Amino acid sequence: MKKNITINLCGRLFQIDEDAYELLQQYIDSLRSSFGKQEGGDEIVDDIEARVAELFDELRQQGIEAITIEHVKDIITRIGKPEELTGEEEKKSKEGKSTNWEEQARSAGQKIYNNVRERTAGKKLYRNPKDKMLAGVMSGLAVYTNTDPVIWRLLIILFTMCYGVGIFIYIVLALVLPEAKTPEQLLQMEGKDVTPQNLADVVVEKEKQPVQRPNLVRMFFSFLLKICFAFFVIIALIVCIGLFIGFLFALIATISALILPLNSTVPFSLEAMGLTGVWLNNPTILGIFVAALFLALLIPIYGTIHMLLSLSGKIRPMGIIQRIVWIFLWVVAVCTAAPLAFTIADYHNQYIFNRHDSDWQTIYQGTKMSTEDADFLRQGDWNLIKAENCAHYTANGEHFSGDWNTRYLDAWNNDCKEVFQAERKENVEPGIYKLACNARAEGPGPCIYAVGDKKMLQQIPVNGNSGGAMGNGWSTVTIDSIVVTGNTIVFGVSTDESFTGKPCRAKWFSATDFELFRVEELK
Repeated sequence: MKKNITINLCGRLFQIDEDAYELLQQYIDSLRSSFGKQEGGDEIVDDIEARVAELFDELRQQGIEAITIEHVKDIITRIGKPEELTGEEEKKSKEGKSTNWEEQARSAGQKIYNNVRERTAGKKLYRNPKDKMLAGVMSGLAVYTNTDPVIWRLLIILFTMCYGVGIFIYIVLALVLPEAKTPEQLLQMEGKDVTPQNLADVVVEKEKQPVQRPNLVRMFFSFLLKICFAFFVIIALIVCIGLFIGFLFALIATISALILPLNSTVPFSLEAMGLTGVWLNNPTILGIFVAALFLALLIPIYGTIHMLLSLSGKIRPMGIIQRIVWIFLWVVAVCTAAPLAFTIADYHNQYIFNRHDSDWQTIYQGTKMSTEDADFLRQGDWNLIKAENCAHYTANGEHFSGDWNTRYLDAWNNDCKEVFQAERKENVEPGIYKLACNARAEGPGPCIYAVGDKKMLQQIPVNGNSGGAMGNGWSTVTIDSIVVTGNTIVFGVSTDESFTGKPCRAKWFSATDFELFRVEELK
């Protein structure tokens, strides 16, 4: 319902709605601004006001009780705009070259603003069901701005060609804008008064509305929009299926974590998923994260299914308030789950560090480590030169022989900051020697070295844990022509840049089976 007000125009009282009054006031102000520069301009404006009052009287005699915006628009068209009455348009076209560009831009902007305001005055933006190809968004914008819907459809297609921006804009507008379904909404969309007569006209027009005859332009845009819509539906279905699979995995993981023991290594247990740390230290965070994750997965699934069913006509579409609430809840869920995921990762890293620290009870050459690491180094007579920032010093499980119980030298740091150097010293006779070992590395930097009369280095091949001549990333590394004039030789492996001259960019390396061969005697 629109509010009517009473105005005094040339000594006569008229009932007029608010939108019509604003347009009439703007028209009168523009007349005074245009004629104020001329001699006798005030009298001209008074005459025009009197003419408007006469036309209002004619409308009242026809039985119209309240003046609407449509009546004001019709009167302005009959009387003429200020530019037409004063001849300023013709004058400006002749004096255009001497007019300042800034003034022209300001005047053009004001004209555009006035034009848009005049076109949209008294209207509400809805999706138009009477002339829709998909959801009626572009047709609704055309009715709201009193323009051709073909222009808006062309614009949305052009935006769609720009990385699919048009599809996103269309979807957002289709979700936010309500559809004009009731006769009241149809009248508000067109800027007409909600009166019994207009409501009856809408109902009759809806019943007698002829079927639109397709033309070439409409068929072309309809075809393009249907292709875009089909593409969007396929993407939405794929995303919905992916989210549903993710939800099933999250549900199975939650149930398994509640049933399985805390220290179980079975898949989907807390230990296997790396959630033991946060469960022991702050289970509330884990509970909030799971709830937010479920909401972040379920809301898009529900929204996609509801949208597809509403487009097929099986259920009623969501109201605008309901859509805003669901979008708000989804944003809150995502903004809650994302930072909590990083917090859970910090708890996991701290848990791993504490567990390693509790397991490392043995001290070997001043370095705290596990009993397995210390026994391997001691039995191999390895001398630790440097051991910093290493999560472990030996490992087993991916030996090239296939025996997963075989242990070997192995240093690891996820940030590539491990500084490790271990060497072995052997008494030998003078001669020329060859060193061979099996090794692998995740990145460049780790080197095998031998020191006879001089230091010799060989970088470990970067194969990770796959490939390599021996499988599982392993390759044979050799250092030839090691000259020894004394009676000892030192060999080993190092990631220390100060020793190798090469920065370590490997998260880990492995080395084993060091063998020294005397190739020939010294000449």
